Amino acid sequence: MTEPDTSPVVEQNSPSAIETPEQAVSQSTAAEQAADTESSPASLTSALEREGEVAADFLEQLLDIADMDGDIDVDVDGERAAVAIVDSEEGRVSRRLVGTDGKVLEALQELTRLAVQAATGERSRLMLDVAGYRAERRAAVVAVAKTAIATVKSTNEKVAMDSMTAFERKVVHDTVLAAGLVSESEGVEPQRYVVILPA
Repeated sequence: MTEPDTSPVVEQNSPSAIETPEQAVSQSTAAEQAADTESSPASLTSALEREGEVAADFLEQLLDIADMDGDIDVDVDGERAAVAIVDSEEGRVSRRLVGTDGKVLEALQELTRLAVQAATGERSRLMLDVAGYRAERRAAVVAVAKTAIATVKSTNEKVAMDSMTAFERKVVHDTVLAAGLVSESEGVEPQRYVVILPA
């Protein structure tokens, strides 16, 4: 005597009629990946906000130890946390935190990134500004880059710029890209510079 067939009846037009267990797992995994992708911008922003908070705590302690005035502003700029030490009601931020050609600022930024990495376990690319120094430098570098771009377009020859910090080179690359040209960095730190190429 044969046993009755107890397997469920599936209509032939139903998608599950041709779905194997492997396909079911694959579709489930794809759905989870899609959900992860949809939530990734929010999770990235949350991670960057966390970086900013850790950096702000570190910098506040540093200012207290050094007995310096200044408030901390935290923001997210694209795919980076942006932290700024700004003038407070108690007084102005010491320009010693910027240093000659922004060298103290660069060192302070690296120190802050290390503090964030130690707290979060993730490498940080946060950008630190002090008393609007980077905003002023950005405007100045954009102006120089636009002049160089105009020269490249009129002569159809490449132009090599003066050596710059990584921040300044990034500003130049972004400005060149927006102008429809190509640029590349050459040289070795601290003499690394940008070359703007004709289209």
